[in-house]
Amino acid sequence: MDNEINNLKNEDINVAERKYLKISSHSKTKAFISALILIFVFLLILTLRNLLIFSFNTKNDPAIQDKRILGHLPYQETVEENLIEIQPNILVHKDMYRSLLEMKADAERDNIYLVFLSGYRSIKLQKEIFYSLKSLRNQKAIERARVSAPPGYSEHSTGFAIDIGDAFYRETDFEVEFENTDAFKWLKRNAAKYHFIMSFDKNQNSVDYEPWHWRYEGSIEALRIFEAANRKVLR
Repeated sequence: MDNEINNLKNEDINVAERKYLKISSHSKTKAFISALILIFVFLLILTLRNLLIFSFNTKNDPAIQDKRILGHLPYQETVEENLIEIQPNILVHKDMYRSLLEMKADAERDNIYLVFLSGYRSIKLQKEIFYSLKSLRNQKAIERARVSAPPGYSEHSTGFAIDIGDAFYRETDFEVEFENTDAFKWLKRNAAKYHFIMSFDKNQNSVDYEPWHWRYEGSIEALRIFEAANRKVLR
């Protein structure tokens, strides 16, 4: 028995070794590329999903839908407390009052004399203008809407719109020819400094070109009111 044990000791015994599989650099590169592809596919699916959700919400959100009638967007009539008289019989929103006066004063320093033709108009007055003049001119509603907004669809009802003329060329009041006056040229160069923009320029085709009609966008309320009008999709 002792001999057998000695013989076992003398024999070579295989020693267990822990071996690790060596991964080639080629395999590592393939795994990295596969991971990138998976990430890209995941991000692509996520992006498409978000786009579909946004598209669905846009189509079903009343605030985003185009609610124009005859080229005009709807506007709520501002409350009386928001109005202030800037000159006899012309009221404007109190938020734009100072900017409007400042613009007028600065224009005069350049020998430009702006005339305020029309500011706030109630929905009731807008109704009289739209329907009475339409009848007098024997025009269809769609024809009249080219030059006058239907009641409830005029920027003037917000108090943030102002029609402007040139004191030296009163014959151009409410006329396209106003664009040839020094007053209009000054407004084109400077009105944005005072947060005024021309509402119906030549780049839109919803209504007739109105170089005399400007609106104020210098307050949060004004920006909110005219947000839809500023969307290029409505152009």
